[in-house]
Formats: sequence, C-alpha cells, structure tokens
Amino acid sequence: MDKSMINVEVAYALADKQKIVQMQVEEGTTAREAALRSGLTADFDDLDLAQSPLGIFGKGIARPEEHVLANGERVEIYRPLLADPKEVRKQRAARAAQAKAEAAE
Repeated sequence: MDKSMINVEVAYALADKQKIVQMQVEEGTTAREAALRSGLTADFDDLDLAQSPLGIFGKGIARPEEHVLANGERVEIYRPLLADPKEVRKQRAARAAQAKAEAAE
C-alpha cells in the first residue's frame, strides 16, 4: 500500500536573504530527510544540510534524523551564530557601565 503524503515547509534565512520551500513528503519522513530534499543548497552555496542544526517552529531538535514530521510542520535550518550571545551581553553591559561612569564625572 502506498504511503500517504503530508505537507511541510523547509525554511532557511540569512541576514539579507531567506527562502521557504513548501513540499509534499511521504508520511514517516524525518526532519533531516526533508531538509536534504528541499533543494536549498541551490540558493545557498555554503549550506551543509547534512550537518546543520534543525528545529521545528523555533524549537531545536536534538536528533533531526529521528524526528518524524507531522503534516503542516515547518523545518527550520539554523546557521552558526556569528557571536556568542553571552559575550555580546557582557560587552554591552561593560559599555553601559563605562558610559554611566563617564556621565557621573
């Protein structure tokens, strides 16, 4: 018997460019399989779909090779962070403290 098809989206975005691919896949397709089938590497040269972290609607997936998709889910492909968020917050706090000290002088 043929497997039923479900509708999913696969999304990837850079600061200046984004693409969402709507596709039909067989029931039982995993998040990683959908990402690999999305064809997004044609639009994003440096994208490594076999290794990129993935999520569903903003929530990361620990094992995308095992996460079976449900109808209507959107697979999001995450890119590496350019800066560590903790370090950015520390730098911002240090600048604010310095500005406050200079204003008090």
